[in-house]
Amino acid sequence: MFFIFIAVYGTPILAIIFCLNLISIIKKVKAEENFSINTVWLTVSFAIMVWSIAVAGLWE
Repeated sequence: MFFIFIAVYGTPILAIIFCLNLISIIKKVKAEENFSINTVWLTVSFAIMVWSIAVAGLWE
């Protein structure tokens, strides 16, 4: 039930976090700045999105 809640309501928020971090990484690569923390947030948000959708799909 928790993963279905995340898949329905949390995925749009995680997608916004994913996109903002992706844009930030692109800007930092262009400016040759450190982007390690953005990479971590990008990876975590993507993993939670995919995992919650997959688990919610198994429970249907």
